[in-house]
Amino acid sequence: MDTLRAATLVVSADGALGSITLNRPDQLNPLSPATLQELVAAAHWFDARPAVKVVIVAGAGRAFCAGADLAAFVAAAQDGAALREAADAGRRMADAVEAMRAVTVARLHGHCVGGGVVLAACCDLRVAAEGTRFSIPEVDLGIPLAWGGIPRLVREIGPALTKELVMTCRPLDAAEAKEIGFLNRLVPQADLDAAVHALAAQLTGKSALTLGGTKRQVNAVTEGMVGTVRSWNDADALVTALQDPESRAAAAAYLERTTHRGGGLTAE
Repeated sequence: MDTLRAATLVVSADGALGSITLNRPDQLNPLSPATLQELVAAAHWFDARPAVKVVIVAGAGRAFCAGADLAAFVAAAQDGAALREAADAGRRMADAVEAMRAVTVARLHGHCVGGGVVLAACCDLRVAAEGTRFSIPEVDLGIPLAWGGIPRLVREIGPALTKELVMTCRPLDAAEAKEIGFLNRLVPQADLDAAVHALAAQLTGKSALTLGGTKRQVNAVTEGMVGTVRSWNDADALVTALQDPESRAAAAAYLERTTHRGGGLTAE
């Protein structure tokens, strides 16, 4: 067993199988700037280990991911240069995870919110437990969906559904996520680990050359159709929204509504 030391992740490789687990379960695994940097480092760490064919991306505890760690980004807003850097960290994470040499399999359960949906969309394959809830609340928070999330969702579910889900912010359950093509497999919660590992075993038994070639070819085709490279300026749109009075008022109203409903997720 080979491991990478990280503060907010558990990262390991065992032969042909690797894993990245978001590991702040008490906060439902939010994506702070530090976590985003560690995900980039983990992607590069696996790229230096060509024996690893498959990497499972998961979240510890009750949820896959509660989205961006808003408290950490608000703290960064005190410094304009730091804010731009923090706002761009998600795009760098998404690009690094998507470009990994290994095939990535997202193991989804509990909540998958905002930036967590982007992380899942960066993975090659997605398996979810029944009962998983997906939501993209950024517009309600007065900010755009950044991190290359728009082109990745268009690629996976099409433009019309991307517009609907991002603009209305309505949540969807796992059955709908499977129906619209975001998920490869949907299984009972009790069978999630078995299903993910069975899929990983199918893949690790195949040639690394042909797995990697298939992944790169599909990615090249979809990049030509819906390019993610144009997302380099997503951070600028995010920074602009954080300074827009109407957008800030929308965020305050959203946070007040969620507080009156009795709390909710700790991140987005």
